[in-house]
Amino acid sequence: MSAPSVLVLACGALARELNALFKVNDLTNAKVECLPAALHNRPELIPGLLRKRLVEVQGSYDQVLVGYADCGTGGEIDRVCTEFDVERLPGSHCYEFYLPAGAFEVLHYDAPGTFYLTDYLATHFERLVIDGLGIAEHPELFDAYFGNYQKVVFISQTGEAKESAAAASAATRLKLPLEIVEAGWGQLGVSVAALSSEKIIAADEASTPVMVSR
Repeated sequence: MSAPSVLVLACGALARELNALFKVNDLTNAKVECLPAALHNRPELIPGLLRKRLVEVQGSYDQVLVGYADCGTGGEIDRVCTEFDVERLPGSHCYEFYLPAGAFEVLHYDAPGTFYLTDYLATHFERLVIDGLGIAEHPELFDAYFGNYQKVVFISQTGEAKESAAAASAATRLKLPLEIVEAGWGQLGVSVAALSSEKIIAADEASTPVMVSR
């Protein structure tokens, strides 16, 4: 019996990390399909696009997962997930699920005026943040967006020099001190590893009829 087919509908900012984790966990039965990472600045558009794609893929996979946190949608992604009986990643945003459970709350409580970066956001900072928020064309908006921040925390997944340099450049651009947290995959890694366990269980139960939620 082959492992159940899995589709992860995810934010484009997670494409590299999810594909790397699938490879590490030997999840050849899982596929990542990404919505544009630029939706980071337009969270109100995410639920509608997710709903449209979930309708289109119904019946095509044994399991569909949503590779988003709440991402500033005020619970709308959760309502879409409930509508289609699918699960999403844990947490309120990507900064949270790259850390162990509960770690982000500690960081945020200690320093609420923090601007967070991940590998992807650091690497694409100018395009997603400066250009995406219109600051390149209207520099007068800079203080309105960033005037109350006190520091930048870079939540690093890979620890590579390229991403660390990009985070340092972003912090310089924001005129803020930089703190680096070597986080690895956090709860995202745990979630993908759980998919791997489900794959093994499915193979072990080949002789047993399995009810699969679509």
